[in-house]
Amino acid sequence: MERLKNKTAIITGGAGGIGKAAAILFANEGANVMLVDLNEEDLQKAVEEIGTPNIKYVVADVSKNDEVVNFVKKTKESFGEIDVFFNNAGIEGKVKPITEYPLDVFQKVMDVNVKGVWLGLKHVIPAMRNNGSIIITSSVAGMQGTANVSPYVASKHAIVGIMRCAALECAPRNIRVNTINPSPVDNRMMRSLEEGFDPKNKEEAKKQFEKMIPLGRYAKSEEIARVALFLASDESNFVTGAVLPVDGGMTA
Repeated sequence: MERLKNKTAIITGGAGGIGKAAAILFANEGANVMLVDLNEEDLQKAVEEIGTPNIKYVVADVSKNDEVVNFVKKTKESFGEIDVFFNNAGIEGKVKPITEYPLDVFQKVMDVNVKGVWLGLKHVIPAMRNNGSIIITSSVAGMQGTANVSPYVASKHAIVGIMRCAALECAPRNIRVNTINPSPVDNRMMRSLEEGFDPKNKEEAKKQFEKMIPLGRYAKSEEIARVALFLASDESNFVTGAVLPVDGGMTA
């Protein structure tokens, strides 16, 4: 079944766990895929691993306007009009209370997670075909608070607000905009956060996170990517402005 046949998708954070898993699914479903990330070596490895001719990459910092303009331009030059935008890039920052949080790290989290998402929308939306789909990766942290990661939580809440504005603005063109809000995912970001919450016992931190999830485990990158595929496909053509927890019941 080729649910994305003849469609073009951009995936930011494309060399990371969720981005790469989504790229595999999108390409297997017939899409042309442009991966966007900071590290060229990681992007090359991802493209080689996926191993299909309908995938390319662009190195870009999503928080820099000119680089966002460039990845949109390169996508159009390579594949034509854009149908799907998986606005997925994000960083976690540090684990510190508000009173001790470094200002430079706060700014970096906001630059990537909020400004980067907004810039992606600003430049991709005009290049999209009507009837397209935009998926933004938020988090359960965009639905509730967690101590000691205030910039991350604030950024993921902000993404939900941006999504709702974009859904309303894009509705006349039948471009759908939604967020996916994952619980902890078994990937690099969670290794970093586990160490931040309990530097002496990362495994104990993982166990504490798992206790917060009714299904008792972290999500797999592929499980998040499957929801992104549903939202990218025409199967979700009446879903817009939605916040979709993929969290094993964590926010129930």
